[in-house]
Amino acid sequence: MKIYFAPLEGLTGHIYRNAYEKLYGDIDKYFAPFISPCEKYSMTPKERKDLSPENNKGIYLVPQILTNKSEHFIKAIDDLRELGYSEVNLNLGCPSGTVCAKGKGAGFLHDTDSLNFSLDKIYEYGTKNNVDISIKTRIGYLDANEFYELQEIFNKFPVSELIVHPRIRSDFYKGEPKHEYYDYAIKNAKAPLIYNGNIFSKIDYDILCRKLDTEVDTVMLGRGIISNPSLVRELRTGNTEIDYKKFWELHDLLYEEYKVVMSPDINILYRMKELWTYWRSSFDGIDRDIKQLLKVKRCADYEIIIRSIRND
Repeated sequence: MKIYFAPLEGLTGHIYRNAYEKLYGDIDKYFAPFISPCEKYSMTPKERKDLSPENNKGIYLVPQILTNKSEHFIKAIDDLRELGYSEVNLNLGCPSGTVCAKGKGAGFLHDTDSLNFSLDKIYEYGTKNNVDISIKTRIGYLDANEFYELQEIFNKFPVSELIVHPRIRSDFYKGEPKHEYYDYAIKNAKAPLIYNGNIFSKIDYDILCRKLDTEVDTVMLGRGIISNPSLVRELRTGNTEIDYKKFWELHDLLYEEYKVVMSPDINILYRMKELWTYWRSSFDGIDRDIKQLLKVKRCADYEIIIRSIRND
């Protein structure tokens, strides 16, 4: 089984990637949080730093691009090629209201004529310049049946990999993924397929395979792997025990790294609190601690609560 690490904006930057790779590893591809190129620039200095090879040593990283304009996508590829990248990913899955209002992410799925035109341009460029371009997509904007037309469009182009999150835009991350549409992709897609969506355990993976009546050989993990960093080992070996010793090593490494690059305390704590909204699912009986943790404004107070959780 191949396992890809999904991008989560604001969380899975190079500090998190390096910490996870050092302590856990066993990831076939990491996908960086999207860059959104425009007329003036293809990426911000902060995004360029995040994608710099110097900050991603020993990691197979795929930059993700969010745009609905082929010329902006191509300019971004040019700049990414200068950084040494020969594989990029087009984001057609982000359900954010501000993103979709601009016709980007999942919002681009709604305009199939423009999507077809843009894909024609970017794949022509990618083919000429030996750049692999994968696509991460939802199955539709308003209706899942949009996926039938979208699949026909994707099949026109040399998509290096098609990552399918079988929800429509309005689903966001709620409810069960619509697995029957992934089954349709299995039967009809020309590109290699990657499944993404609601894999939080080996049980979830096994249920998925039973529903599809086939073994899914490549999965992309996002919320599941953040919530439980031991999930990769669980999927590969069936061992469901969370390695809490390694978890706390990850926590401490991230916390110390964020303290080096961020200030004041509130910015450090914002990042740690966001991580704990996922991590809390791997702990029992810490609801009171989490409520206190989400209110703290000083690192000293945060550390007191962390010691309490560790001792539980």
